[in-house]
Amino acid sequence: MIATLVPLPVAVPLVVCASLLATAHLLPKRVPDILATLTALAVSVLCAILASHAGDGTIDYWFGGWEPREGVALGIGFSVDAASGWIAAFIGLLYALAFVFAWGFFGRTHGHFHILMLLFLAAMVGFCFTRDLFNLFVWFEVMSVAAFALTAYHLEESALAGALNFTIVNSLAGFLMLGGIGLLYARAETLDFAGIAAAVAHAGTDPVVAGGFCLVAAALMIKAAAVPFQFWLADAHAVAPSPVSVIFSGAMVALGVFGLAKLTTFVFAGSDQIQWAVPRLMIGLGAASAVLGGWMALLQRHLKRLLAFSTISHAGIMLTGIGALSANGTGGLLVYVVGHGMVKGALFMIAGILLATRASVDEINLRGLGRGIGHAGAAMAIAALLLAGLPLGLLDLGSRLLHGALEDTHPLALTANLVGAALTGAAVLRATGRIFLGLGEDPGDEAHAPSEEEREKADRPLWLMLAPACVLLALDVLVPADWVRAMAPGAVSAFSRQTMTGPLHMAAATGAWVSVAAAIALAAYSLFRHRLPGIVVRSLQRTQSAPARLLEALHSGLIGDYVAWLAVGLALIAGTLALP
Repeated sequence: MIATLVPLPVAVPLVVCASLLATAHLLPKRVPDILATLTALAVSVLCAILASHAGDGTIDYWFGGWEPREGVALGIGFSVDAASGWIAAFIGLLYALAFVFAWGFFGRTHGHFHILMLLFLAAMVGFCFTRDLFNLFVWFEVMSVAAFALTAYHLEESALAGALNFTIVNSLAGFLMLGGIGLLYARAETLDFAGIAAAVAHAGTDPVVAGGFCLVAAALMIKAAAVPFQFWLADAHAVAPSPVSVIFSGAMVALGVFGLAKLTTFVFAGSDQIQWAVPRLMIGLGAASAVLGGWMALLQRHLKRLLAFSTISHAGIMLTGIGALSANGTGGLLVYVVGHGMVKGALFMIAGILLATRASVDEINLRGLGRGIGHAGAAMAIAALLLAGLPLGLLDLGSRLLHGALEDTHPLALTANLVGAALTGAAVLRATGRIFLGLGEDPGDEAHAPSEEEREKADRPLWLMLAPACVLLALDVLVPADWVRAMAPGAVSAFSRQTMTGPLHMAAATGAWVSVAAAIALAAYSLFRHRLPGIVVRSLQRTQSAPARLLEALHSGLIGDYVAWLAVGLALIAGTLALP
């Protein structure tokens, strides 16, 4: 039976982890690389098989044979729908390509890097498959522990500082989630998603349910780095090894949004109080994240920090899909998760190529030094245009589904999404022009942004590092759009456990072209401002510099400041739920 395959995508990497931990010091140098890559590929294939067989329903597996009795779930189970399966398959593929990108990079670590990464992979797949709220917390914590160690892997001062901020903020998120689970269990007397959903539907306006949602939602929004919970992300992603940053921005952040979408569309779908608050919260915070993250990306000179702020912006775009409270919004979010992960994973690989071959990711210091690796520059330019909204590929398909969900009911959120995409695309295009073409001799506000000298091993051929990035970009562009459109309605129905018929609505490509044009214009201004009349440049700088300095000051690197903003975000969620 196909159901017997369900636990394998989690069990296989855990078994390989244990085996490597016991034997890696005895194995030849390249064996951990080979085993890790093959394991990730096996996970991807298994998840794809499960997603294909799930169809318009779910494949349920109960550990130990503890199936529900008279509608009461006593055991722990996994439930695989098409959306969860395909996202897990993408995550497995992303890991496999990250292992190829990192081939030999950690050759003297006795497999410790591979062990942590495979543990991270198992936790992500478990997070996608679980149908139990407490186990959602368990996989959340396993992800966090692996991520903390991987962030600090270099054991340098900046890496340890970034890992400390990451650890404290996300540990607080774990405490919040555990508190919310306690409240929901007190009301529902079960931890199974379906049981909690039934209890929530019968509870009406219940402060205990609202409190539980508040704490769990805050925890997942911290993982998703939504404003005002985003401060930890740039510090962590900027200092993690490049193969780890690929996973952080390509998959981990999006899983916070994915978990929140699953709870909102299924577990809390029966609460009018929460369904009233969700659009206000997700649309407001998502739009703010899209714009502020994009603006902060435009202010950076450190390429990995730039991409980290871009991730904040696009996580905000995903949040607006939840706030739309529609099948179109959910479908757009699910497609966007995969499309964004492919593009952002490729961009972090290109940043890693620059770090390995040019010993820097400082955009200004790298000016003109990328001319010898033009293929990487071409890939970076394509990724920048896709990020900006180029009407091509999976990322565009997700964007247009989201736009279709927002254009009639939330036009301001749609505008914020387009602005965020334009800003992030402009930031990456500017960096591409400066690094690979030698443009931008007069830097603007980005010249004052923080940077740091870094090095990564350059013992890998360029083609081995560039090939995985090209594969990701090719997949984003070449996955058949008709297949995705045909599969999406059934996948959304199974994901949200709500019957749905008919195709999803896609917005026209007009907004995407506007966003791309704006990104090109912004990048051109940044690179060629020295050719404009001085009065124009000075007047624009006067309007930009003060807000830019304020935004930089807010990202102080001080953990006390970040925890204070966490409290502000928690108060915003609680206050919205408390409104009549």
